[in-house]
Amino acid sequence: MPLHHHRHHHADDVLPYHSAVADDDEAKPRRPYSSFASPRAPSSSSSSASANRFLLLFALACLLITAVSLAFAFSARAAAAARLHQQPHAAATAAAAAVAFRCGRAEDSLRSFLAASPNYSAEERKKVLAVVGVHTEIGSTARRAALRATWFPSNPEGILSLEHGTGLSFRFVIGRTKDKEKLADLQKEVDMYHDFLYIDAEEDTKAPQKMLAFFKAAYDMFDAEFYVKADDAIYLRPDRLASLLAKDRSHHWTYIGCMKKGPVVNDPNMKWYESSWELLGNEYFTHASGLLYALSLEVVGSLATAKNDSLRMFDYEDVTVGSWMLSMNVKHEDNHAMCDSVCTPTSIAVWNSKKCSNSCNPAEIVKELHNTTLCSKSPTLPPEVEDE
Repeated sequence: MPLHHHRHHHADDVLPYHSAVADDDEAKPRRPYSSFASPRAPSSSSSSASANRFLLLFALACLLITAVSLAFAFSARAAAAARLHQQPHAAATAAAAAVAFRCGRAEDSLRSFLAASPNYSAEERKKVLAVVGVHTEIGSTARRAALRATWFPSNPEGILSLEHGTGLSFRFVIGRTKDKEKLADLQKEVDMYHDFLYIDAEEDTKAPQKMLAFFKAAYDMFDAEFYVKADDAIYLRPDRLASLLAKDRSHHWTYIGCMKKGPVVNDPNMKWYESSWELLGNEYFTHASGLLYALSLEVVGSLATAKNDSLRMFDYEDVTVGSWMLSMNVKHEDNHAMCDSVCTPTSIAVWNSKKCSNSCNPAEIVKELHNTTLCSKSPTLPPEVEDE
């Protein structure tokens, strides 16, 4: 074919470098071919060097990437290990904070409020000389207002200041309610003063059960030497109460109060009727007045761990607590300064039971007592005692 014939006879025109190579064969010595060089590449050495440099740079880049990856992996693993190590501690800290002011439905509103501060350090059980629970009803707003205007601290700073000065931590003790209107009114007061200790009991629960709920809640939240019950109708000198509780005692199982006894009322038509009178006989055993009494750590610890239905409940709180004391090896410490009817240089708590036997206004009486110099401004200890 003409095309084939033309390609066969003019090969030199298609590949002109062949003749050039032939002409120079005698002028230039031949170089042996590299095993990696192409016979068609005129600059095989420079191309090989470039390829080697590229491979070297690529290998160095791979090594650098590998080193960075390993460093990142080790760093991430160390960080994960640190987080795993810190998680139990963080969980324990969070749990301790929760225990500090809550136990079931019981809650310390003061420490709940303080926990919102970044500078607050939660304690699992707050260490104090005594926690003083002033028992009150939701509707007793006027009584609480009178106490805050006299001897009970009126704000969180005052509560903490009194706690630091005397070792006594004060709270109003109150039950829960399902009444939305009452709850709303109470919440306003809680948000204003932050001085309540909620207990795991309804407001209408009988007094003995509420008292046990208080001891359980207070024991869980406070590491105290004493747990004190106070009534919201008394005038109290916290400094003198602290002095009494701080005394050295050889007997650790202690029950301190204004001790009394009296006839058991078995007539349902009379005041102070006791439905379980047949178990008590004609006269009550010795027990402390319900206005103010203190139980030591060991006593409350025993009550706090008891099952609710394992303790006998009588109709009245002071009698019921007194009956619990009979089942323990408890030292009854009688102190009538805890139930004085008038202020004296040594009175710890004042309440005129005779004056209020029929009816009276406890809030007004507390204010009147506070305006008496002997009640509010007399020294903690009488001069003759301070001189000793």
